[in-house]
Amino acid sequence: MTAPIQIERVKKSRLSTVDFSNLGFGNYISDHMVVAIYKNGEWQEPKIVPYADMTMSPAMLALHYGQSVFEGLKAFKNSEGRVSIFRPQRHAKRLNKSLERMCMPAVSEELFINSLSALIELDEAWIPTSEGSSLYIRPFVFASESKLGVKIADEYRFMILTSPVAPYFSKPVRIKVDQEYVRAAEGGTGFAKCAGNYGGAFYPTLLAQKQGFDQVFWTDAKEHKYIDESGAMNVMFVLNGKLVTPQLTSSLLDGVTRNSILTLSASLNIEKEERKISIAEIEEGLKNGTLSEAFGVGTAAVVSPIASISIEGRNYQLPVAGPESFQLRAKKKLINIRLGIEPDTHNWNHYIK
Repeated sequence: MTAPIQIERVKKSRLSTVDFSNLGFGNYISDHMVVAIYKNGEWQEPKIVPYADMTMSPAMLALHYGQSVFEGLKAFKNSEGRVSIFRPQRHAKRLNKSLERMCMPAVSEELFINSLSALIELDEAWIPTSEGSSLYIRPFVFASESKLGVKIADEYRFMILTSPVAPYFSKPVRIKVDQEYVRAAEGGTGFAKCAGNYGGAFYPTLLAQKQGFDQVFWTDAKEHKYIDESGAMNVMFVLNGKLVTPQLTSSLLDGVTRNSILTLSASLNIEKEERKISIAEIEEGLKNGTLSEAFGVGTAAVVSPIASISIEGRNYQLPVAGPESFQLRAKKKLINIRLGIEPDTHNWNHYIK
């Protein structure tokens, strides 16, 4: 894929309709989108077209059998005006891991990154520059073949949308440990970023929200004894002075922000552990004060402080995260690397020419 991507520009930009002082998350979609079609066993050349509704068959296989996978990453503009995408290569690898699990065709890293770069270069004016804001990028692939038979589709669409966004969570979140419902079981699709994982999580989360919580901690499907992850995030703890997070299994998403913070932990002078974490251990740490921090991490939220954790009806408050807390130091370092304020020693930023 060496030829320039074919571009159809919008006749009139919608940029003037955006309230950049009140973005929220996902409320605005940028002017253009990427579309590539898979048929006859290969991906066709991608195109960039104006963002618009699309026509589809009611018999489209994705609607019936769930072959739908997505990614989420971000682009930033630094103080010098340079535009970068954060860790697109790792996101491309994770997308293909999800696609493989869902029996869907791989998207080459070249197709993925070239499409991202061309789209963001075209819609560069949509990148917000206020503190904490970014251009959220949503690549996704779905089965577009029209047929009612239960089968692996032969036709797909790969698309990319972008959206100027503010931070996902604006304040510390209240968590309920869920020991009844299951997000994913080992051997299932929990590690894949497929649409069904999120649809299945809505109901237990809604029940928790009706009880006054923001999110849930999912527990293991077999015994409900161990912490897996939070609703939209991986989860981390500072326990006995160490950074502790659940080890990856086939039921956990291999978060890019999770990996980034674990990678940065040594430079932030903290020992890290990836292992099973029991509810009992968390409760004991909350009771005796050895658990000093709990926070969620993810592309959308970056770092989201946890204000309280409810275990079997008992609510435990966590200390307010101050500037010297690990989570806020990690967040600051990660943001500084993204914005070019600190050296990018891991080559995570992919700059748009």
